[in-house]
This record gives sequence, C-alpha cells and structure tokens, in this order.
Amino acid sequence: MANFQLTSETAFKVKTKFLRKYRDLANEPLAFEPGKEDQLVEDLMRLVKRDRTYIEFTIQKALADTKGNRL
Repeated sequence: MANFQLTSETAFKVKTKFLRKYRDLANEPLAFEPGKEDQLVEDLMRLVKRDRTYIEFTIQKALADTKGNRL
C-alpha cells in the first residue's frame, strides 16, 4: 500500500515532474484514478525500472513542493 495520497491536481503535478526527469515517459499512458496510488507506483516502477522505495520517495519529494519545478 502506498504511503501517500494523491488528488487529481497533485497527481498531475507529480506526473509533470516525472516527465521532466524521465523524458521517455512522454509516450507512455500514465493514467491516474483517485484511490489507485498503488497502480501508479507499479506503473512507474515498470517504466523507470526502479524499486518501490525509490518511486514512493520521489513522489513524496514531488508532493513536498507542489508549486516548485524541482523533483
């Protein structure tokens, strides 16, 4: 279970920050539905070939400053 919660707005900002860091994700469909954070984590794990800890840490880092551009 993911240790964070996303809204549609914060999910969009997290997705934007991931796209800045991993440009090759632009061609991948990263759909998010509220309550399905685990599915998003699994999709990102597969796409960037990193483990769950890294993905969750990166998402939490993105959520810490939703107004900034840095990941």
